[in-house]
Amino acid sequence: MATEEPKYTLLEKSESFELRSYAPQIIAQVKVTGDMDTASSQGFRLIAAYIFGQNQVSQTISMTAPVGIEMNNQAQSAKIAMTAPVGIQADKESQAGAQQWTVSFVMPAAYTFTSLPKPINPQVKIRELPAEKKAVLIFSGLYSEDKVVEKTQALEAWIKSKGLQITGEPQFARYNPPWTLPFLRRNEILIQVRD
Repeated sequence: MATEEPKYTLLEKSESFELRSYAPQIIAQVKVTGDMDTASSQGFRLIAAYIFGQNQVSQTISMTAPVGIEMNNQAQSAKIAMTAPVGIQADKESQAGAQQWTVSFVMPAAYTFTSLPKPINPQVKIRELPAEKKAVLIFSGLYSEDKVVEKTQALEAWIKSKGLQITGEPQFARYNPPWTLPFLRRNEILIQVRD
């Protein structure tokens, strides 16, 4: 059975670049502190526990793809890292230099905000995201922070060439589990835009 992905309408395609209109989404998210790997692992475990039954009705919720990582206060030379079926967003630096990250999963489209089981763990929050227009750069293979930065800069240049305005922070998305052969992996950089 195929893994569910967020619904969107393709508005434009040019080589590895796409302009998409995404439908509204519901996400489960947690805030965790640490370096990227520690935060993503901890956040993944917390949200995975929620979707695997640690909710008020002990109901299992299907996993979706992709994994997304998003940084809020990104400087021009900031790097974006990635992890497994989760969204991660850097919030701020703590006093000890560790960043706070928002780790999130997109919930299956069959759920509404009110029909989604409520989390038992108070760290897990449910949020609704509105419809969004996003510019996307698709690439395969292994990732590194440098490669993600390079692809982000290429997407920003494409957005500028199309006369679009960036309205959100870059997000790195991974659609495959870590054991997938590199040439079969699907990765994306997504940036919210408007005309």
